[in-house]
Amino acid sequence: MWLCFVYLLDAEHTGGAMQSISKIDEQLRMTANAMVSHDKGLLAMDESVATCNKRLAKQGIPQTVETRRRWRELMVTTPSLQESISAVILFDETIRQQTTDGKPFAQFLTDAGIIPGIKVDTGATEMARHPGEKITEGLDGLRLRLAEYAGMGARFAKWRAVISIGNGIPSHGCIEANASALARYAALCQETGVVPVVEPEIIMDGEHSMQQCFDVSEKVLRTVFKELYHQRVMLEGMILKTNMVLPGLSCPKQESTDDVADATVQCMLRAVPAALPGIAFLSGGQSSEQASARLNAINIRYKSHTPWALSFSFARAIQQPAMGIWNGREENVAAAQKALQHRAKCNLLARRGL
Repeated sequence: MWLCFVYLLDAEHTGGAMQSISKIDEQLRMTANAMVSHDKGLLAMDESVATCNKRLAKQGIPQTVETRRRWRELMVTTPSLQESISAVILFDETIRQQTTDGKPFAQFLTDAGIIPGIKVDTGATEMARHPGEKITEGLDGLRLRLAEYAGMGARFAKWRAVISIGNGIPSHGCIEANASALARYAALCQETGVVPVVEPEIIMDGEHSMQQCFDVSEKVLRTVFKELYHQRVMLEGMILKTNMVLPGLSCPKQESTDDVADATVQCMLRAVPAALPGIAFLSGGQSSEQASARLNAINIRYKSHTPWALSFSFARAIQQPAMGIWNGREENVAAAQKALQHRAKCNLLARRGL
């Protein structure tokens, strides 16, 4: 009797919390589904200051706070961007910036019908006692940062883990450590009501074959979802961002577009649970045209046969042509925005398998 009484009291005491969690879960589901709906995808403009400066320098564009703001404003204010892009990933500096007329970028995107998000990891660093391998950091203070970003309008977040293929790597220790960090990050996101974009990326650099990429990708994904389960992450309220299955850039054998599509989807079917709303493939150093062509082949061959949406989350593959046209000059903004709009629409069409 006493045990039963305690149980009843406990159930009554936690009833309100259960209702609250259920409401948050529903919001997470709605946001995650909206991010991969209507054949749209994500624009990743979450480059760090150092990475953004590097890309500006290649074009001979001054690397200043104002130049970065102007470049990001060009992207955010591209006309009709919402027709192809469902969500945009921002960086800490970016989410704090505004358009020329004083509207925060996150608010501008929201008003345009685009979901704003934020990169929250603090970057990959050398992993102790694991030569050639990296671990992504940023868990310290993440709960507070997520709350701040949510207050600034972010409805989803992103965390990237970097996995390299080489002589004796990736090790089990590296895969496990990065998977654990991804899962802990995802749980903190969902606690805050923010959709986690979970990004384990197998780097294209190297001589590895497509089969090696397949094997490593499958192992990494299985480990990531095991850790997500342990951390009680609700799969219906998250998005997977990951690499296509590709041979290394230096591999002498480069498979056809259709072979890449087949290997990529086969790998996902083996390792990714059906509960997930969508997979947003990253471009990972592919050219704009390659990334779109492979996404197109994936959807032509498999769109109606997979449990999840087959979407995209591209950065350079959408941005690079526009940056080259812009070149830091105000008179080139319209032409650069047209190029950005074109690349975004190419990927919308690729999702449709056209």
